[in-house]
Amino acid sequence: MKRFSRLEQIRRMDPYEEATEIYRLSVAYEFPWDFTRALELALYRTYAVPGIGRLLARTAELTDRTQKRYDDTSLLLDAIVEHGFGSDQGRTAIRRINQMHRSYDISDDDMRYVLCTFVVMPKRWIDAYGWRRMSRHEIVASVVHYRTLGRHMGIKEIPETYEEFESCLDSYEAAHFAWDEDARRVSDATLRLMASWYPGPLAPLLRTTTLALLDDSLLHAFRYTPPSATTRAWVRRAVRLRGRAVRLLPPRRTPHFARQNREIKGYPYGYRIADLGTRPVPGVRGCPVRHAAPDARAG
Repeated sequence: MKRFSRLEQIRRMDPYEEATEIYRLSVAYEFPWDFTRALELALYRTYAVPGIGRLLARTAELTDRTQKRYDDTSLLLDAIVEHGFGSDQGRTAIRRINQMHRSYDISDDDMRYVLCTFVVMPKRWIDAYGWRRMSRHEIVASVVHYRTLGRHMGIKEIPETYEEFESCLDSYEAAHFAWDEDARRVSDATLRLMASWYPGPLAPLLRTTTLALLDDSLLHAFRYTPPSATTRAWVRRAVRLRGRAVRLLPPRRTPHFARQNREIKGYPYGYRIADLGTRPVPGVRGCPVRHAAPDARAG
């Protein structure tokens, strides 16, 4: 198989009718490392919205149980990608996601924003750091995949195109990103988690490296001191060089799903999808986003 053979395969597929199949090829074969990093960043961005960050701090899901929350989120989303929406595993994952979030009233505006991060951040990351840019087929397939997920979660007025997702994300962040002390605690806990995956002496370097990859709006919202321009340039250049090195490698012949990531630490003996996540007392703990109407459907 040649380096661009799978891209040629994707371009022969229908990005609307075969959206999840195309998305699976992109995630598990073409860009597994990049999608992991981009989706981490996607979820991390949501903390900069004070309502989201405050509730996460209050539930302690991302301050006291950071690794478990990371694992469960990754594995639930991964089950849908690996097995599809119509599979038993995919339906169980969606059921668990909705059960958790129904414990809180969740506005469509906030849910729509979180969905936007899943569509927009991977494209931005891969276009900046991947071994190639995402093709239009892959972009459309990602939109269709997450529109389907959004419908399963009962979200209304989901954007229809990538451009609409991107506009929704940018306008939401411009209106809502702000400083909050509790949100900063959630951010710090997440940075500590990421550093914990590597030898202890590397922790300060890894924190600086992560901050160097954040944009100014995030740094400002969390009141982090920005790394120097030189540090940011070197870090971003190093990640781009990684992408260029991957371009020289032969194409992946076996899929790599999120459940295989070394960062998943909490289930060394395996897991059942139905057991993942929290079982919060309604209105008390467990959902990542706080909202306004008690009859909201999902989160």
